[in-house]
Amino acid sequence: MKKVDLTQGNVLSVIAALAIPIVGSSLLQFTYNIVDMLWVGGLGSNAVASVGSSSFFTGLGYSINTLVVIGAGIKVSHALGRNEDNEAKAYINSGIFVNFILATLYAIMLLFAGKYFIGFLKLGNQVVENDANLYLMISAPMLFFSFFNQMYIRILGSYGHNSGALKISAAGIVLNIILDPIFIYIFKFGVAGAAIATLVSNIAMFIMFRVSSKGLFNFDFNIGISKEKVMEVIRLGFPMAFQRILFTLVNIILARIISIFGSDAIAAQKIGVQIESVTFMIIGGLNGAIASFTGQNFGAKKYDRIVKGYNTSLTIGIVYAISTSIVFILLPEYLVKIFINDPSTIEIASMYLKIIAYSQIFSAIEMVSNGMFTGLGMPNIPATISIIFTVLRIPMALVFIKYFDVNGVWLSISVSSVLKGIAAYIMYILKVRKDEKYA
Repeated sequence: MKKVDLTQGNVLSVIAALAIPIVGSSLLQFTYNIVDMLWVGGLGSNAVASVGSSSFFTGLGYSINTLVVIGAGIKVSHALGRNEDNEAKAYINSGIFVNFILATLYAIMLLFAGKYFIGFLKLGNQVVENDANLYLMISAPMLFFSFFNQMYIRILGSYGHNSGALKISAAGIVLNIILDPIFIYIFKFGVAGAAIATLVSNIAMFIMFRVSSKGLFNFDFNIGISKEKVMEVIRLGFPMAFQRILFTLVNIILARIISIFGSDAIAAQKIGVQIESVTFMIIGGLNGAIASFTGQNFGAKKYDRIVKGYNTSLTIGIVYAISTSIVFILLPEYLVKIFINDPSTIEIASMYLKIIAYSQIFSAIEMVSNGMFTGLGMPNIPATISIIFTVLRIPMALVFIKYFDVNGVWLSISVSSVLKGIAAYIMYILKVRKDEKYA
């Protein structure tokens, strides 16, 4: 597959060309999440709480998957920046090998230990626990295919082919949207139906990626596996993977704290997070764009373009974050009512949005900075920042709930996000802006 050269041309145009397909994919994913939540929400707060509870552990799987997605993505983009196509293929081989092992082990673990994971949350509602466990068991094989889909998307981004990934993601999401009501209501599978629809859609995406890649994602036995390259992928991916795993574990502990306030609070957080993802549609696109852009330009030693790309992405991200913050503060109830009619859940979720709104700008700074540091091959910097301030959420939540009840959990999340954004920008100043080669 021929790469798209990201080391030439107008910086804004290149960033936009990279980001738009990712944003489009995020928009489709957001659309799917809304539709999925609407279908599941029609079953009541218990169903939303079940999906929300199991999603912590599917999220843990995606965090583990980051080990390969980040590590292989960095090395492939650097190799392409140096015009070393065989090196890029060797790193893809390494990614396939590590991904297969991780995906298999995690799927097996969910199948046999999923009920213990759900039990840890102490939901206090047998219906919610049973549905969450069933959803998680069906999600286990889904994650095997999704692990590879995420890696394929990142590698296509390294080649500058985000539009190809968008088309396949769009097809998978549309299929999921079509299958959701069929499995949930027509076949009357309930919560399990949502999981089955996602499983089928991910299998379809996996097949489409394999067919359209023209051999790019085939394991090349002539090149084989290099132990050194496998270790490089793991070494580069480990900081971000560890950070995201820890992030998910912290969220699981927070979920246990939230469960004290009942299933309405759990459902409210799930809905609030889905609405908050509006912000991450654009910011996530910028994160992926700046990572690929930085990676190729770093490999080509065009350091001035890296700074220009970062500043351009940051400006766009902050402007967008301000607009979403205003909407979250002024219209939270209207947003929540799209998903559910339960008054208690609406009240709790609305406060979530109002509190989180004040941290959106800082989240944008953090995510754009993360993309740049990842592209530079320095994922340990954003990982360290995230680890420190994400763990801080637990003691802050335990203190804040004494004064603000469940809103104390939302406050701990917001405060930590503000601190992460500030720390990320300080590290940009120290590690990049003050370095002479980036001037």
